Amino acid sequence: MDGLKAKLVARALEEGFCAARVCRPGDVDHVPDRLAAFLARGYHGQMRWLAERAAWRGNPAALWPEARSIIMLGESYTPQDDPLAVLEQRDRGAVSVYARNRDYHDVMKKRLKRLARWLIAEAGGEVKVFVDTAPVPEKPLGEAAGLGWQGKHTNLVSRELGSWFFIGSIFTTLDIESDPAEADHCGSCRACLDICPTDAFPAPYQLDARRCISYLTIEHRGPVDEDLRAAMGNRIYGCDDCLAVCPWNKFAQAAREVKYHARADLAAPLLADLARLDDAGFRARFSGSPIKRIGRDRFVRNVLYAIGNSGQPGLRVVAQKLCDDPDAAVADAARWAVMRLDRL
Repeated sequence: MDGLKAKLVARALEEGFCAARVCRPGDVDHVPDRLAAFLARGYHGQMRWLAERAAWRGNPAALWPEARSIIMLGESYTPQDDPLAVLEQRDRGAVSVYARNRDYHDVMKKRLKRLARWLIAEAGGEVKVFVDTAPVPEKPLGEAAGLGWQGKHTNLVSRELGSWFFIGSIFTTLDIESDPAEADHCGSCRACLDICPTDAFPAPYQLDARRCISYLTIEHRGPVDEDLRAAMGNRIYGCDDCLAVCPWNKFAQAAREVKYHARADLAAPLLADLARLDDAGFRARFSGSPIKRIGRDRFVRNVLYAIGNSGQPGLRVVAQKLCDDPDAAVADAARWAVMRLDRL
């Protein structure tokens, strides 16, 4: 395998990745205990698959015993503007930066497959590619490979890429030289912890997903607890607050992939327009977007919470029309929004 590592990294950069590092499946032996503690506290909320696949998620070797090396790839999606600015536009919805255009799972997997095919042609062996769609502990593996470190907000942070990058992996039976793990460079900074609107971090490096707006708007089914709704503001899909304030973003690289640049209609969409979407309209508008997977009902529920937080009396009529929506969570959110706006 003489010289393969250098060729691999060079090829990864040619394909459009911003970083490529290598680790071993056994480099994350601390993950099972951390995952068990997370699950024991109930921090996973309704994400039952985390518990059901804990054995695989805690041990990459169990996922594919034949794998000898794991290639961790980073791909930048740095926003072109301040993602927190839309939070002040209360009649508009805030969509997480990563979801403002094409689904990164599809875009990145194609790139990973091209790199994997090149690797097979160059050196043989077998490969499997993953992008957040299998029980792979991607962030711990990224840290073990030196791609970055898990910051106090539990997301991966890089000295070269900041916080705005996706992670993908290629498992291979090839024995490729590994990289040293990355050290923690958060220091005494707590910007990501202090900005969280819902206090979702019980302690540094711990996340209670049940209070995280990304979880609440994407994974949580049914009504959101009323004591959390006001803190959600106008965030209708995901939340970028803890990522956006990270000081390491001063080193973030611009997104090379134009499919990650925000669509005009998702940079700051009008809440009134989104609330009127029926199922067909929702599927048409979000075709090819990661937003599509949560469905119309959950999305409109989020929009109605934002309308209730908008302070815009003119949006009351929009919410009123959905008070008898067939979906119980949508109807509940509509009535809550009307009640909030009636208090103005």
